[in-house]
Amino acid sequence: MEEPSFARFCQRLASFSRLIRFDKRGTGLSDRASGIPTLEQRMDDVRAVMDAVGSERAALLGVSEGGPMSMLFAATYPARTSALVLQGAFAKLVSDAEYPWGLEPEIFRGFADLVEHRWGEGDSLAMFAPSVEDDERFKRWWGSIERLGASPGAALTLAQMAAEIDVRHLLPAIRVPTLILHRTGDKFVQTGGARYMADRIPRCQIGRASGRSSTVRRGSGLDPGRDRAVPDRRPAPP
Repeated sequence: MEEPSFARFCQRLASFSRLIRFDKRGTGLSDRASGIPTLEQRMDDVRAVMDAVGSERAALLGVSEGGPMSMLFAATYPARTSALVLQGAFAKLVSDAEYPWGLEPEIFRGFADLVEHRWGEGDSLAMFAPSVEDDERFKRWWGSIERLGASPGAALTLAQMAAEIDVRHLLPAIRVPTLILHRTGDKFVQTGGARYMADRIPRCQIGRASGRSSTVRRGSGLDPGRDRAVPDRRPAPP
């Protein structure tokens, strides 16, 4: 991993757990999907990956739009979910009259325009991690992650999928221990949106920290002592 802060994050997780990472459908090394994949399809991909690596039960870490997918999995397969950790995640991305804590529609349209015309240049840092958007080395790495993750067209399709996500009705059905990690200055997920989830998930704690980034980055102010969710500890199969 070229970015030291992300490498440290993964190494710390792997120091006390078996860490399983995968590229969601339509991104990275996963096959490109025809059309927009549904949240149910992506959720079932989690089950398929766990089956493939011999993991019967695991804690899920859902970051940003990976959060709704993880929430759906936890509600659908509680016996296979030991815990749920949500980092910069949301129940609904775009705001409306009944849910004012999402992105305003015009802000999302601006983000979609950026994805369509400037994807791969690292400019999305202004939304995801504004505290490091002026760090040229970090921005180059972020741009490479964008290019490796998806083509501009695929990224736009996935952004449009994220805009349609609404898992608010699922929140009371999540019965596993849940930890929400939230930065108070997050541009994607307002504090009210994090509190909305925490108030509706029965066994939930919320850990707040100052900062404006949705992503895991250097200088994280989140208190690891608040994290009681333990990923799958079993050794990898031969």
